[in-house]
Amino acid sequence: RVWLADTVTLALPWPAALPADARARVEAVLAPLAEHRRRTFALRVARWWDDLVAGLTPYPDPPALAARVLELAAAAYRDRGEDLHLLDERRSLEPDWFQRPDVVGYAGYAERLTEEGTLAAVAGLGDHLSDLGVRYLHLMPLLQPRPAPNDGGYAVADYRSVRSDLGTMEDLRGLTTTLRERGISVCLDLVLNHVAREHAWARAAREGDEHYRRYFHVYPDRELPDAYERTLLEVFPDFAPGNFTWDEQLQGWVWTTFNDYQWDLAWDNPDVFAELADIILFLANQGVEILRLDAIAFLWKRMGTQCQNEPEVHQLTQALRALARITAPALVFKAEAIVGPNEVVHYLGQGQHHGKVSDLAYHNSLMVQIWSMLASADARLATHALGRFPVVPATTAWITYLRCHDDIGWAIDDDDARSVMVDGHGHRTFLSDYYSGEFPGSWATGLVFQHNPATGDKRISGSAASLAGLERALELTERAIDEQGAQEAASAVDEAVARLLLGYAVVYGFGGIPVIWSGDEVASLGDDAWAQAPETAADNRWVHRPRLDAQAVAEAAAAPGSAPGRVLRGMQQLARARSGLPHLHASVAAEVVAAPDPAVFVVVRRHPVGPMVQLYNLTATPRTVPGWWVRELGLPVDQTIDALNGYPPSLSADGSVYLSTYQPVWLVRP
Repeated sequence: RVWLADTVTLALPWPAALPADARARVEAVLAPLAEHRRRTFALRVARWWDDLVAGLTPYPDPPALAARVLELAAAAYRDRGEDLHLLDERRSLEPDWFQRPDVVGYAGYAERLTEEGTLAAVAGLGDHLSDLGVRYLHLMPLLQPRPAPNDGGYAVADYRSVRSDLGTMEDLRGLTTTLRERGISVCLDLVLNHVAREHAWARAAREGDEHYRRYFHVYPDRELPDAYERTLLEVFPDFAPGNFTWDEQLQGWVWTTFNDYQWDLAWDNPDVFAELADIILFLANQGVEILRLDAIAFLWKRMGTQCQNEPEVHQLTQALRALARITAPALVFKAEAIVGPNEVVHYLGQGQHHGKVSDLAYHNSLMVQIWSMLASADARLATHALGRFPVVPATTAWITYLRCHDDIGWAIDDDDARSVMVDGHGHRTFLSDYYSGEFPGSWATGLVFQHNPATGDKRISGSAASLAGLERALELTERAIDEQGAQEAASAVDEAVARLLLGYAVVYGFGGIPVIWSGDEVASLGDDAWAQAPETAADNRWVHRPRLDAQAVAEAAAAPGSAPGRVLRGMQQLARARSGLPHLHASVAAEVVAAPDPAVFVVVRRHPVGPMVQLYNLTATPRTVPGWWVRELGLPVDQTIDALNGYPPSLSADGSVYLSTYQPVWLVRP
């Protein structure tokens, strides 16, 4: 009986709904694998088949398309390395790995992170990243783009090749392996909405291949494009007005939401879905653990709408996610959807898609509200706006950040503004003027990006340190001619450093994955070289994309009293403090609360071990928060410590919590 038990082969547990012919084709693909591997794949198909089919309902025959892409999944699973199969098993046992408070992110351009500018050299940053608590590294677009201009790499010409100046796909695989051994997961951009005009699909379409012409939205005249334009917005009104481009070789108007060389893909074509699904699985097999789904909001086109956030976007994301869960469950999806609160939560899953779409999404509103609070020294608008975000699935997490590669668009909702007696248009204008340095008394030095007089939209470029006032403060230091001037300059430097660290304290305390934009950890200023380089001169966003200076990092570490040194130590301390606080697990919701003093921003996180109350002084003058008020939040102040330094908080004679210049305080029970 023992011998018989050892030789019995169990039938693979396929879902009953999987057609027999599709099952046979998938089993043929999996035939080279050991039985336990084939069984695992079948179990995953049984678990995720219904989600896959349901996500494909925008297409005429969802089960047939599901069976088709399942063969692609089987091939990718068959080819997946043993180390990645092991990673899948670990992630299946630790599905909350990216939600944990010891996870800090870092983002930058691979070619700007090291002097060599290659993928192989990025591995050398391991010690620096580990010192910052980094476990998530987002390398900005590195798949092969068209020649410049290429929208900073977002005009992809080949999804299966790495830029030649960075290395090869083998180098990428080596980097992901090396960093994973240090506990660092790699995130890459996957542009879903469009490809470069030079992509093989677009070339074939221009050469008359009808199959590939249907991969794009092409119109013979302006009738339909003009009808769509009535409700479409312009992403880059300055240098890419309109949403359609005439292509002489194609003899048609092609949909180009972003730039004339970026052709929108026709996601209503199931062939496009299958192509991108296969690419996702290919990148997962290179050891990529997080895919940033770029421009995801734009995928589905519908007449009479802005062609953003359409329901089909979430259905297709669900299907892609189900396919990834079958093949490579270690893979995490991050939605790049810079939209309003009521729309962005759908990218983390609402209603029938609850917990079935992206795992991560950008909290763009938090970034905007932090800068708004710092300029206005007032938390009321932020408290109202952030407080109305719907609850997101407990299995997901926000990406929180103070700066990123992009400009800052002042996404201040008019209704939110009216609720706190503020004029929305006026406040957006104030913020643009303040951070471009035009507003009297401003300490910021940013640049105006894409000013649209028709709508009043005036976005801002600039590094976090420059926007926080450090650049102007250092200019005062250089111009100081007497002791009083030197003291004023030193005070301005102190305040700029404090503002920068306060902003990051909010980012680290709000929850999710806090992400450092490369260079912020050493207070990098704007890179003036952007205007001299022909490939970047037309896009001032490159001012806040400087090269990470290894010498500057070393000097900051060696001079802890300097402005860069203080920022570096502050960022390291934030990571250390955060890692030991279960309150900051992403499954614990952030609750924003209006403080008695509108110059203090308050976040409460309620965990079974007890509440955490975060207090942030938005001004350069000391503030106090009544102890009785904090007690009403569930935390007696005389029984707390400030988790940022491990000591009891400073209390005034009446028991109020004292906050010094731009001071953050994280109150918890010891």
